Amino acid sequence: MQLHEQLEEVTDEATFLEFVRALATDRRGNAQAWENDSIEDFLEASSCWAEDSEFGSNQGISDVSFWKKFAAFLHCGKIDE
Repeated sequence: MQLHEQLEEVTDEATFLEFVRALATDRRGNAQAWENDSIEDFLEASSCWAEDSEFGSNQGISDVSFWKKFAAFLHCGKIDE
């Protein structure tokens, strides 16, 4: 399953932790596909996404679980510059 597909499956604590493990595995095996190489850049990108999207509200995820919102926050640290 692709990482973005696994993100769609996050609904609760258990699926969030599965996503976090998949994110870590992706980083270990696919670091060249990540936009941000340092933890500082990763967190900055995640924070910018949260601010710009009103934590996903502007992207249609305002009514999803907290766990899915936080998974999206982490995922955007990978893909946003």
